[in-house]
Amino acid sequence: MRARIILALFSALLWTGLAAAEPALPSEAVQEKLIKSCLLTLNDANITGNYAVLHAKLAKPFRTQFSPDKLKAGFKGFADKQIDLSIIAIKTPVATTPTKIDDRGVLQLRGYFDTQPSRVHYELDFLVSEEEWKPLSINVRVRPASEK
Repeated sequence: MRARIILALFSALLWTGLAAAEPALPSEAVQEKLIKSCLLTLNDANITGNYAVLHAKLAKPFRTQFSPDKLKAGFKGFADKQIDLSIIAIKTPVATTPTKIDDRGVLQLRGYFDTQPSRVHYELDFLVSEEEWKPLSINVRVRPASEK
């Protein structure tokens, strides 16, 4: 039986206030830090049931649209399965598409962590908010390693 757990994809659809200058593509080391920080903060929220820290780290448009309670409800299925993503702290992310900044100034990071017996796949969008890259949308799936 193929089990697939889909973590809710949140997207802040209405947002404004992008910086006038186009942000530069962060280095690979910074990209890895953004990915791990986002996913490990989400993991902590799922394990503890406290989404306040995750909420505080989100880009302002995302924070405005989703309260900690809405985040908790959105990630409920993932948290209920008690999936612990902490293994990614010692793994290197593998990009599946080239990192890019789209025409809205959104940094798009797509890839997976080669974990066993399942891989942790991510699609993360970041926006410069309050002068730093912050999550704008989070999509995480855990799939069998044999499934691409």
